[in-house]
Amino acid sequence: MTALQLFLQQLLNGLTLGAIYALIALGYTMIYGVVQLIKFAHGEVFMVGAYLALSVILLL
Repeated sequence: MTALQLFLQQLLNGLTLGAIYALIALGYTMIYGVVQLIKFAHGEVFMVGAYLALSVILLL
């Protein structure tokens, strides 16, 4: 693996993780803006989605 390939792979990984964090932050912001109360169920929903995605990936 060349240095350029490694750089591009890490860049893609960083952008993907940043997009996930942005979606979580957007959910928190929208709920807080409407209800004026922080709902901690977002973490639970995120973990259910992560386990579901892992299960699907392992089945493939």
